Amino acid sequence: MSEYLYYPGCSMDSSGRSYRDSLEAVTAPLGITLREIDDWNCCGATEYLGLSRLPAYALIARNLALAEQARNGTNTLVAPCSACFLNLSKTNHAMAEDAAFGAQVNDALAAGDLHYDPDSLRIRHLLDVVVREVGLETVRSRVTRPLRGLKLAPYLGCMVPRPDYDGRWSDPEHPSELDRLLAALGAEVVDYPLKTECCGGHMTQIGPSTAFSMIRRLVDAAERAGADMMVTICPMCQMNIDAFQGEMNAHFHTSHRMPIVFFTQVMGLAFGMAPEAVGFGRELVDARPALARISDEPVPEAEPARVRRPGRPKGPALPMPQMPEAGEVTR
Repeated sequence: MSEYLYYPGCSMDSSGRSYRDSLEAVTAPLGITLREIDDWNCCGATEYLGLSRLPAYALIARNLALAEQARNGTNTLVAPCSACFLNLSKTNHAMAEDAAFGAQVNDALAAGDLHYDPDSLRIRHLLDVVVREVGLETVRSRVTRPLRGLKLAPYLGCMVPRPDYDGRWSDPEHPSELDRLLAALGAEVVDYPLKTECCGGHMTQIGPSTAFSMIRRLVDAAERAGADMMVTICPMCQMNIDAFQGEMNAHFHTSHRMPIVFFTQVMGLAFGMAPEAVGFGRELVDARPALARISDEPVPEAEPARVRRPGRPKGPALPMPQMPEAGEVTR
């Protein structure tokens, strides 16, 4: 078993319950133990960083300081939420890059008898741990019901792959980690170029028309690619695209019905777990009808394409041009 420090973030007990339940279900078979840090606080999501820099970073750094105190043999802190992962990584980087600013943050932490040494922790997203630490071969070995017949669009959102402070991802614009994980589960991964495009975040509360345009673009692209579901790693993305899909349809007079679920949910399915046990059914756009497409039969290998040559048409043929004989004059 590999043990990691764990920062769950606020959404795991609310909009991300399906993520929490499926995460807890699949970590044990993969040999992962997550040790939740005590007394953690909200990371501030996205808005606070734009309002007051020092208090925002101190709020986030408090969690890093608590995790540093709780290391006890491990210095890897895992965050399943994309916003939390970004904020924790950004704070660690800011304190390490600017020693004067890091000292200011630690002055603020000192009010609570806390201190954080930049780079004392490795901050990882759960997907990164599964793909690189656990490994795809181990994932494949736990698959008891391959997701054959299910077409999935991998959607990471904008906050995890960039900025990539530690160089963990294969590509900041088109990372392949989620694609390869879903393929290891036996699913058909569709070509989805918008995998790192923004879902709009809290734009639904600020400029709904703009937000609905962003959501529509993502869902429409997934449908055009033939996806049965979009699979995400971010609680904000899941909530945004799922909860506001109905309002988006009303706004544009469309009828999109694209389920969006967490990658740990489809992992649970492939590991043989019941859909309800890994949170299926809580989403507003019901993903369960798409699960009927999973085939228990192996997908036959496609036969090599044969080159078909046009045959002669039946019936009278068109007259064919004739080359003149030697010495024959043509008019």
